[in-house]
This record gives sequence, structure tokens and C-alpha cells, in this order.
Amino acid sequence: MVCSMQMNRNPMYNEEGYADPTAYAVIKGESELEKRANLLVKVLKSTIRLSGFELANRIELKDTESGRYFR
Repeated sequence: MVCSMQMNRNPMYNEEGYADPTAYAVIKGESELEKRANLLVKVLKSTIRLSGFELANRIELKDTESGRYFR
């Protein structure tokens, strides 16, 4: 029963089933930041390809607000 509950778990609630809005806000914020970084990488790769170039190395990004690196 525990496994099926965890699969359908709402991220707004903690493991015990209590609302945890602080943790949810952090998780949601990180998820949005990762989505923005992934979209930017896709746009950069498309621009490079359309310009007739090839990406030779990894793209490394640093978010100016959070300081988090994306590689």
C-alpha cells in the first residue's frame, strides 16, 4: 500500500500526509529553474546548429540570482 501511495503522492504534502507549503515552494522553484535552464540549452543548441556550427563541449550555465550551476 505504501508504494502505491508514494507513486501518486502530491508534492504539496510531506511523507506523513501533512501539508508542507514551504518544501513545496522550494521544490516548485527548483523545478521551474531547471525547466528554464533546459529550454535555454535547447535554444542555444538549435541556434548553433542553424548557424552551421557544431557544439564541441558541454554548455555550463550559472543562474545569476541563485548562483546554481547547470551542466
